[in-house]
Amino acid sequence: MTKIEFVLDDKVLAATLDDTPAARDFASMLPLDLGLSDYHGIEKIADLPRALDTSGSPASYKPEGGDITVYAPWGNLAIFYKPFADSRGLVRLGAFVGPVDALLADGVASVHVRRVD
Repeated sequence: MTKIEFVLDDKVLAATLDDTPAARDFASMLPLDLGLSDYHGIEKIADLPRALDTSGSPASYKPEGGDITVYAPWGNLAIFYKPFADSRGLVRLGAFVGPVDALLADGVASVHVRRVD
């Protein structure tokens, strides 16, 4: 597993990426500066610089709170802070190690995503 961090101001949120082609492709983009915005009161989303290679990924995924995913049809990163229904096109990349409360501020949250060596 690849260890990563989401840095928001003075807060650092630890996460791990799965050992999958899609997660490795995401890791190859790091470091990234993203603007996370709320979507439907269950997830934070951000546009990625390019589409991820999701070939070979399951057709759908049922996210839990703390999951880091990509919604392949739109190509955006989706970080779930609440569980959601099984969704076609959703691909799990990894998960946060602890709470994601720091991401829940109103408006767009500016985050820096980096690998941890």
